[in-house]
Amino acid sequence: MPYDNRQTEKEDQKLIEATMLIKAEHARTGLSGLVGGLDHVIINTEPDRLGPAVSGLLNTTGLSITEAFEDESVMTRVLKTPDSADFLVTCRKTGANPFRPFNLAPKAQALPDTRLETLVFRTADLKKYTALQKARGIEFMTPDIIHHGNRLFIQTRPSAFTGISLGFVQWLGGRGRYRPVNSVSRLQLPKKPDREYLSAVKHLDHVALRITAADRTEAIIEFMNLTEYRFDFAIYVRSLNSITSVTRLSPTDFALVFTSGIPGDQRADDPGPTEQFIRNYGARPHHMAFKTDDIDRVFRLLKENGQKFLLDLAGSEQEGLKQTFTEPSPDTLLVTEYIHRFGDFDGFFTKSNVEQLTRATERQ
Repeated sequence: MPYDNRQTEKEDQKLIEATMLIKAEHARTGLSGLVGGLDHVIINTEPDRLGPAVSGLLNTTGLSITEAFEDESVMTRVLKTPDSADFLVTCRKTGANPFRPFNLAPKAQALPDTRLETLVFRTADLKKYTALQKARGIEFMTPDIIHHGNRLFIQTRPSAFTGISLGFVQWLGGRGRYRPVNSVSRLQLPKKPDREYLSAVKHLDHVALRITAADRTEAIIEFMNLTEYRFDFAIYVRSLNSITSVTRLSPTDFALVFTSGIPGDQRADDPGPTEQFIRNYGARPHHMAFKTDDIDRVFRLLKENGQKFLLDLAGSEQEGLKQTFTEPSPDTLLVTEYIHRFGDFDGFFTKSNVEQLTRATERQ
């Protein structure tokens, strides 16, 4: 079936109109300004993969471990780097996993509790935010806000479109201290390797989700309804049946990216790398992108230390942008992207880079 340009233009127009409607509704209901940028990310692993997952992040990013603790239900490791969302790598000890139904695709089912599960956003008034969203029919994982001592927290149920949850945190003092009062501290923290080049890997730039073409519009609208993020633009790679859609709070904040197939071109025999990934792994976060100001050196030295990549560096300094993908982690199933924007480059992506990175997904 050939691509229907009118259909894709109609879907983008729907997102543009939804952006304006949601902005107006947030203003009318009092939600405007209640949700800020990304505060932290929660990645869950299998029991035997928690340590290796943390080591993988320490070995390939600028993240350092700052806390390790556990309570009766969860083991948690906290990793941080300056000017970035924090990372909580967790492992459930007891209780049901509400994300497990999303982890049963053919290439993911061997790790049924492994997923980047939750993106947690800051709010200054969680009680007000929760009450307003409940009035709009939003369901949360717990009936009430959870009080963790120095922070308040609640999260949505996993999305039927993306398989992830959105969390919301209000810090009551001392942002970044995650250990609950009823937990046990683990003082033996793994050491970060002494590799100077890792200091050139900076903050979390974006996370990219892989979702089906049928769910693209609804997934983005759902995210915009829950946050202050807005649809910014989309890049179409028609030869690979793929759209990369970018949502942003501002040009300098963390971005959430939605990559999907193109509506109207669902070829069973040749779905393209994006839809094939979803068939293999299910809808889920595909990669986490970290900004770097020295991608050539980072890429070369990571390779020398054994890191494998899905492709060489895409782009050039002349084009203003270079990017690459690692092979997926065997412990988190996540790809790590390194992204270097040069000089006065004021774009987010380039179409040529998006095409090369999309094609690289075929190697998974």
